[in-house]
Amino acid sequence: MKLALESAQSVRGRTVSNPWVGAVLVEDGRVVSRGATAPPGGPHAESTALAGVDARGCTLYVTLEPCVAFEGKRTAPCAQAIVEAGVARVVVAMLDPDRRVSGRGVAVLREAGIAVEIGDGASEALQLIRPYLKHAQLGLPYVLAKFAVSLDGRTATASGDSKWITGSGAREHSHQQRAWVDAVMVGSGTVLADDPALTARPGGVLAERQPVRIVLDSRGRTPPDSAIFGQPGTVFVATAASAPGEWKREMTLRGAKLIECESDESGVNVNALLAVLGQRNIGSIWVEGGGTLLSSLLADGHVDEVWAYIAPVLIGGDGLSAVRALGIQRVADALRLAEATVETLPPDVLVRGNTQNWAPRLVSTP
Repeated sequence: MKLALESAQSVRGRTVSNPWVGAVLVEDGRVVSRGATAPPGGPHAESTALAGVDARGCTLYVTLEPCVAFEGKRTAPCAQAIVEAGVARVVVAMLDPDRRVSGRGVAVLREAGIAVEIGDGASEALQLIRPYLKHAQLGLPYVLAKFAVSLDGRTATASGDSKWITGSGAREHSHQQRAWVDAVMVGSGTVLADDPALTARPGGVLAERQPVRIVLDSRGRTPPDSAIFGQPGTVFVATAASAPGEWKREMTLRGAKLIECESDESGVNVNALLAVLGQRNIGSIWVEGGGTLLSSLLADGHVDEVWAYIAPVLIGGDGLSAVRALGIQRVADALRLAEATVETLPPDVLVRGNTQNWAPRLVSTP
């Protein structure tokens, strides 16, 4: 199952509207083949693992329940392919929460006399496909809030200087995350202060697949010569109807796709924006600031995970805070992360966890 999870991880974020799944075929303790989900229209992990091999009597490990036939499905059902291949045993990490499958895949296998075990690697499989599950269940993107801070919680000095609070290891780690998400989002203040490219550059190399770059700008402050426009990939500029028309035309000429949303006291209405992005098949968003945008998303309950890269430096109280005021008066009311983990990226550390604003709908074991 560990190998199956690694296979799923290798295609994370690259399967568009399908969950990223891994499968491993084993015979007498020997790995025969491995498979991972292809983009829509391509083979699923199980079919890839079964292709061109003799699977009779083998055990198949898969990170998500094999699919069955349903209306509108474009690929052959994996459960039936497993039956026809003569697989003797299937180990499933978790059942598919999709109501069109929801235990039916396991039922097909068991009716054919195949031994099925459920639950090995369940927590790891669930964590891996949380973004897919939220988008599938609610039609909204899975939001990961990322910031790099000093020990005293500052993202920049009073002058706005922030390069670099964290070291190269933390920055490389962040680029690896950019490489799998559907989009990277910032506010116009971050564009003005840092002029970021917002591209994924793991290992210092521009990744072949680039996330959509999203800038929230209700007032038309983003300069037409910003670095985000000189990079490969798509740029969305979310703005308000009241933004200057000439600026909007300049953004369009620079290749940006405009999304006009209602405005609120903090700028672009993020509730409306996230709904539009979900409809446009943006299933995951890596939010990199600034503090106003992060605060708005946190206050409205849109953030699903927090990723805080913490450096062993002190900036002081006159520095800029990572998160602006949330109106919390008591420590008991503070946002506490669940399933929090700490990872060392010398000299820095990464603290990450789930906000519990949303929980996946799971299927009971049949």
